[in-house]
Amino acid sequence: MTEAAPAFDTAPPEESLGTRIWENVKGGNLGSLPVVFALAIIVVLFSFWAPNFFSASNFNNVVVQMAGVTMLAYGVVFVLLLGEIDLSIAYLSGFTGVICAELQAPGSGHVLPGILPIVVALAMATAIGAFQGSFVAIIGVPAFVVTLAGLLAWQGAIQVTLGANGPINIQNRWVNYMANYPLPKAWSWGIAIGVSVIYLAAFLWGAVNQRRHGVALRQPWLLAGRAALVPAIALIVVFIANRDPYRHGLPLAGVEMAIFLIGWTFVAKRTVFGRHVYAVGGNAEAARRAGISVARIRILVFAISGLMAGVGGIVLAANLNSVAPDQGGGTLLLDAISAAVIGGTSLFGGRGEVRSALLGAAVIATIENGMDIKGYQPGVIFIVTGCILLFAVTLDTVARRRQAKTGR
Repeated sequence: MTEAAPAFDTAPPEESLGTRIWENVKGGNLGSLPVVFALAIIVVLFSFWAPNFFSASNFNNVVVQMAGVTMLAYGVVFVLLLGEIDLSIAYLSGFTGVICAELQAPGSGHVLPGILPIVVALAMATAIGAFQGSFVAIIGVPAFVVTLAGLLAWQGAIQVTLGANGPINIQNRWVNYMANYPLPKAWSWGIAIGVSVIYLAAFLWGAVNQRRHGVALRQPWLLAGRAALVPAIALIVVFIANRDPYRHGLPLAGVEMAIFLIGWTFVAKRTVFGRHVYAVGGNAEAARRAGISVARIRILVFAISGLMAGVGGIVLAANLNSVAPDQGGGTLLLDAISAAVIGGTSLFGGRGEVRSALLGAAVIATIENGMDIKGYQPGVIFIVTGCILLFAVTLDTVARRRQAKTGR
């Protein structure tokens, strides 16, 4: 009798961490690693170079300063995932701030109490975003043209609304809390612990589901490191913020950024709508043939962009406790788009994550803050930020070519 041939395990050997990283680099799948590495270098350099940069007070200042841009950038990420652009967000954010200020101004004749000015202003911003998106999705007008018209229209609307009255002071405490309210230290620790527990529970639930479906957990020590990363960041942030002798706690703006980051990441990664956004951005025609309502996705994405522009506009107005005719001007538009792109979101659609906005905004805010402490002129800061943006777009272009060659 002939002996049966021995069975061999044909499962591919497990790749080492170094091999996986090298394969991702060759394939152009760099993720957020370059921007995280760059942010760490920037922080270390300014900590030695700029006096008082690495202090609790300045840390909280950076958190508040970047909050408005980050909110706008969250919406930009969704628009860029479609391969579109929204040039109206800066002045739409300014117009939302002006409307919110008008609805709480004593003597205006239409004062709303409590948080109602915020609710009404955000509903208006969302409706405006959807209205602009309908021109793109239904009529087929290029998004560049539609939102450029919006940029001009909402800039004019700000000036018409304020008219000869000039700036409006914001006296509604709920509006002002949106930026500068310092949470009590105990609340800050509670939020950090709560975020950590929720993240760990979600992480473990995902690992259990993988095992339940027969998917092997590769490199457990690496998974443990990923599981510990977010709780470590949350606790370190609260530890630094609570040492601020002036605010005595984490600014509410920091919590708002975290809430929207978690919420929109869930929407983008864990919902049917999010998967459809990536599908439309990757190939709109293929998505249409697969039964996805491309027009509906585009309208909803521009509505999200309008909503986040409104949130950012109210945070920016609250940071100044007032609104003025130049609300939404300056470099706000470029900063918001740059934040999403620098953070790793592709300009060509279909690739990027919501966290890109936070990372990119952190890079821009850190550079501006550190160079401002050193006394550099705004022109120099613009040059440095522009060079970083060009580098990020170049890196994205090269990465896409590598992906096309490797088929990843």
